[in-house]
Amino acid sequence: MRRILILTTAVLAAATFGAHGVQAQAWPDKPVTFVVPFPAGGGTDAFARPLAAHLGNQIGKQVVIDNRGGAGGTVGAGVAARAAPDGYTFFIGGAHHAIAPSVYPKLDYDIEKDFVPVALLAQPPQVVVINTSRTSATTLKQLIDEAKAKPGKLSYGSAGNGTSHHLAGELFKILTKTDITHVPYRGAGPAMQDLVGGQGIEMIFDGLGSSAAQIKAGRIKALAVASAKRSAAFPDVPTAKEAGLDGYEVSTWYAMWAPKGTPAAVVERMAKEVTTAMNTPEVKEIWKNNGSEVPNMTGAAFGTFLGAEIKRWAEVAKASGARID
Repeated sequence: MRRILILTTAVLAAATFGAHGVQAQAWPDKPVTFVVPFPAGGGTDAFARPLAAHLGNQIGKQVVIDNRGGAGGTVGAGVAARAAPDGYTFFIGGAHHAIAPSVYPKLDYDIEKDFVPVALLAQPPQVVVINTSRTSATTLKQLIDEAKAKPGKLSYGSAGNGTSHHLAGELFKILTKTDITHVPYRGAGPAMQDLVGGQGIEMIFDGLGSSAAQIKAGRIKALAVASAKRSAAFPDVPTAKEAGLDGYEVSTWYAMWAPKGTPAAVVERMAKEVTTAMNTPEVKEIWKNNGSEVPNMTGAAFGTFLGAEIKRWAEVAKASGARID
């Protein structure tokens, strides 16, 4: 009887392993969904959509974008965390989700425990952009001087409370000792629409990915990039340090996760497919135009990066007092 039990257990284990092996080898046999936690038109979309299109051709199955905006990207993150871990739902988030644990007292997910890191997708720097019809400033120094002269009168838009745009704005205020009013939106796209239209806000501390097209079209003006060196896509825009503001370096990074429990073989396959796609000449050119290089960081290395970012933004949140009730 003992021999029969051992044999039965071994057979069942082999069958289970075989099923997982077949699942991994057969993946994908239906469309794959990318949950994007912001409305269309924002920085996340600027990278997620071209990646989805290229991946779809590469893996031979459609990759669908599912925009689930709300609460600074935390609504969509919750949706993705609860998705079936079958290898057909992935989450495209970013720096916002390293900030959320420090500013939201209650989240229905844990970005480190409920997800598996797949790959860092892009790291465009933040850029300070203004609508010149709403401010007389033409340089970063002039904007700071105007903000100091009019405490509380100037406003900046963000993709929502607790997003990188929000904390980048708060860091800017700390460094410049200014009082600028924060106006949260349900995504970077709606915020950009109001900035371009001259409605309600003077500036955005935005990711270069979602601002690039509007800057090139002349609808908004870039005063400085928050990076150590100038952007190859906008070589005429000075760094914040060159413009007179030392210590202001912020990137709005974007990344991919899988729900916890997704088969490891599928996660590894997706990481390889993403790396291959991002290193094609076509996608690299899109990334360059959006102000980013290809990070080439996957799996555990991305997980380590995420942990460091959570700690970093916790310090900024504490210093600024930013908290979402």
